[in-house]
Amino acid sequence: MTAAPLLDVRNLKKSYSIGRSGLFSKRSLKVLHDVSFSVAPGEVLGLVGESGSGKSTIGRAILRLIESQSDVMRFDGQDLNSISPVRMRSLRKKMQIIFQDPYASLDPRKTIRAVLSEALDAHGLHKGAARVPRLIELVTLVGLDPSFLDRRPHEFSGGQRQRIGIARALAVEPSFIVCDEAVSALDVSIQAQVLNLLADLRAKTGVSLLFISHDLSVVRYISDRVMVLYLGRVMEVGPADQVHFSPKHPYTAALVSAEPSLHRENRRIRLTGEIPSPLALPSGCIFRSRCPYAQPACAETVPPLQTVGDQHQSACLRTDIL
Repeated sequence: MTAAPLLDVRNLKKSYSIGRSGLFSKRSLKVLHDVSFSVAPGEVLGLVGESGSGKSTIGRAILRLIESQSDVMRFDGQDLNSISPVRMRSLRKKMQIIFQDPYASLDPRKTIRAVLSEALDAHGLHKGAARVPRLIELVTLVGLDPSFLDRRPHEFSGGQRQRIGIARALAVEPSFIVCDEAVSALDVSIQAQVLNLLADLRAKTGVSLLFISHDLSVVRYISDRVMVLYLGRVMEVGPADQVHFSPKHPYTAALVSAEPSLHRENRRIRLTGEIPSPLALPSGCIFRSRCPYAQPACAETVPPLQTVGDQHQSACLRTDIL
């Protein structure tokens, strides 16, 4: 990437205290382990992994909806680690989120007009006579009829509710949006419509997206680059097509092989064993207990991300096997 990153994160860590392991010490559950990545202006970075891998935690940590630790977390030139809560509130005008459940994230007592106006009021935008034209513009932008403004969330389908959630995120004209499993609760046909809508909005507005999903094929469709997580560690990152069609980490290859396909030979890689407990992670490579290619050396050190192609990196000691 030649452009300066809009978002730059280095060594992001998150842990929770979950009780005591002794009389004086507390047990710590580590959720994220030194996660580093960047997002360029107008770029879509896909974040994929199984449930519990830490995907949503990353999205919420960036927006400082939860507190975390990192060496660097910089957005649009501003240090998110040191910024005050008051300044962070105003900065969220540029950083928005689309939640997974479009019904739970909308107040059932409020009309769509009130839902969208709430976002505008929070940042003092489009006051007075400019309000109604802006509301009409927003619902039209996401493919809804302006007459829907005076309806409540229960009157809409799941796909329509998610469009309202997208309109709410766009209301304050952000430059960055976290899409937290934004299509996983929708039917497949509706997923395609929402994905196409997000792609069109990205082209029209130039907004950057962190697109979080457990479905690698969905992520590949909309993303420029893909980052693969496993138990809070980055396994692989690179251009979407390279990661999908030429994975260089056994975990990514297993995810790809699990997808049904009519266009390629599906050589299924079956993982053995259970996902380790975050309280008792394997030494060395965190994936080695389930990896079909693991060797004794994999237990000795945590493999760093190493370059395996153009902007393509893999955290595996055996990048030659795939």
